[in-house]
Amino acid sequence: MGSDGHGTCSYLGGLLAGVAIVVGGGLAGLAATMRLAENGFHVKLVSVTKVKRSHSVCAQGGINAALNLKNEGDSPLIHAYDTIKSGDFLANQPPIVEMCLAAPKMIQMLDRFGCPFNRMPDGHLDVRRFGGTLYHRTVFCGASTGQQLMYTLDEQVRRWEHKGRVEKFENHEFLRVVLDDLGCARGIVMMNLFNQKLEVLKADAVVVATGGPGLIFKMSTNSTFCTGAANARLYMQGMRYANGEFIQIHPSSIPGHDKLRLISESVRGEGGRIWVPGDSSKTIEVPGGEVIACGKTGEPWYFLEEIYPAYGNLVSRDVGAREILRVCEMGLGVEGKMQVYLDVRHLPEERLHKLESVLDIYKKFTGEDPRKVPMKIFPGVHYSMGGAWVDWPAADDPDRERRFRHMSNITGLFNCGESDYQYHGANRLGANSLLSCIFSGLITGDEIPRYVQEKIEPKASIFEEALAIEESFRKDLLGRKGKENVHALHEELAEVMVRHVTVKRCNKDLAAVIDKIKELRERYQSISLDDRGRFLNQTYQFAHQFGSMLELALVMTKSALHRDEFRGSHYKPEFPERDDKNWLKTTIATYCKDEPSISYERVDQRHVEPEPRDYRVAKKSHPELKQIPKSLL
Repeated sequence: MGSDGHGTCSYLGGLLAGVAIVVGGGLAGLAATMRLAENGFHVKLVSVTKVKRSHSVCAQGGINAALNLKNEGDSPLIHAYDTIKSGDFLANQPPIVEMCLAAPKMIQMLDRFGCPFNRMPDGHLDVRRFGGTLYHRTVFCGASTGQQLMYTLDEQVRRWEHKGRVEKFENHEFLRVVLDDLGCARGIVMMNLFNQKLEVLKADAVVVATGGPGLIFKMSTNSTFCTGAANARLYMQGMRYANGEFIQIHPSSIPGHDKLRLISESVRGEGGRIWVPGDSSKTIEVPGGEVIACGKTGEPWYFLEEIYPAYGNLVSRDVGAREILRVCEMGLGVEGKMQVYLDVRHLPEERLHKLESVLDIYKKFTGEDPRKVPMKIFPGVHYSMGGAWVDWPAADDPDRERRFRHMSNITGLFNCGESDYQYHGANRLGANSLLSCIFSGLITGDEIPRYVQEKIEPKASIFEEALAIEESFRKDLLGRKGKENVHALHEELAEVMVRHVTVKRCNKDLAAVIDKIKELRERYQSISLDDRGRFLNQTYQFAHQFGSMLELALVMTKSALHRDEFRGSHYKPEFPERDDKNWLKTTIATYCKDEPSISYERVDQRHVEPEPRDYRVAKKSHPELKQIPKSLL
């Protein structure tokens, strides 16, 4: 096999369609890599860790597909409606409809690949309920679904790797995209994490699938390499970043001093119940204005079940997180702390067995057996609905063939998975993350062959110049001899982000956070690294990431400051209502040196009109989604 990264490439005596770089080895990156290889591309797969350790393995509960296996009348269009509703109508609707229509066939594909989904006694796939829906549509592998899906797709990619179509660069970090004179992506600069060696990869198209930015908050359920730095570096090179203010706070995580550990929604899907000790001397106002007592003193108060009788412990994640916080702020938290109980002791052994991996995680990190004592949990930063702005021409748009799905505003640069903004609006529906990652990866792998038609050899100087920029920055960073410690700066950033840019926000605090981030950015110029060596230098690696993380934190905070309404995960007590007249629009952040420039674009709501979200009433919806292209049905 021979390839210089451009033009015609030989493969076993045949011709390759082109060369693509995929940055990120999680589900989105693997799906894109697999589909690109199937479409005749040579793929260079870059990952900061071993591919099989990518953060997708941490997903526990399941993957959604409206297979209607419980004969509840579920359908892909109802799934699409639930997704749109859960996102508080902020997501563009055409990509959601296509994703939900494709979901059943995707499950069939993964099943054929050998993914070990749980099954019912009759051999059919088993399904469970997840938050934000009344239907059983979540297919699962015990409580380690992400890991099993990762291994399944990794096996498919290894097939292509064996055939010479895929080339892996594990333990390498993306630093910048290489742009030609027309502003088109033609390759990347990456760093070998073992020895800091800088290298250039050339390609006809670049895909970024690097996951979320949880480490900005430090106290999150994300892996410690989920820094958001790749997207932040691209943003600083001109990529637009959309809906940065929308950060999902998962209702259930294990509180910790170093980070948080996820307790999957599957625990509640299998019947786990959230409660606090009741106190009848206190009252709480529920949606609709009624005031009720906070349970009976001395007895468990299952507050989600009482406040939201239709959905109970499986209300939408933003709703659940806010209610847990509200109850704890009233002084009702377990042991007087910011925590509530999640109880599985009443569940039969067959259900506990499905949750075994999650229960073992809790026991490992707390020393307590959840089969004997209720788990203590609290909401934690979990997911970013915002991400890279990417295009989506709908199936029946007149310019469909002239545009490319999942291409960013930088020509030739595609973005997919959690690192793009496209599918979840203001709040992600539980168990849609794995679906959107795989779907967007497959879509990207089909769009790039359409994009790569003419192959023009770029000037060698663009790669030399990009490499020189990174060499210069490395020299600067290693040469700094100030008094600041980058890890201490990170602690300060995380403290204000968690306190003011998560569940509850107010404009005064958000404005103060912006000033604080700018202060940290200035102090970052005066850091000093304890380790200046070339080998396995994690301090240098993080210091390199932290500068761009600050810029992304500014995007999140300023976007939140500007949006004066209550929508999905974005809650401002000062503005307690959703404001469709003024704020049914996507936030777009563009990099400027001082702080982001914020603009907006309309939301494509061609299929269903916005309506109030009400999780108090049990109503299995049969929505009328209009203008669905016949070619999709």
